[in-house]
Amino acid sequence: MPEGDIETYYQDGKWHNRIQGGLPSEPSSHLTKAVAVSVGREMARQAKVEHIIKNKNGGIAERSTYGHDPRNIPG
Repeated sequence: MPEGDIETYYQDGKWHNRIQGGLPSEPSSHLTKAVAVSVGREMARQAKVEHIIKNKNGGIAERSTYGHDPRNIPG
């Protein structure tokens, strides 16, 4: 199980997923963003962590939490 959140990002002409923090992980690579997001979402669901999806320019496009949400904000 990953110890950090799952990040989907663009680099070197491909979309990748990696685990943030914790032990170093080998990023998975995909030809399309849709496939990378789907794989990353499933990784985050299984690990019950946050999935961070970035745009090509590196800005955060979307964040979803699966499982433990550390914030104390209702709703």
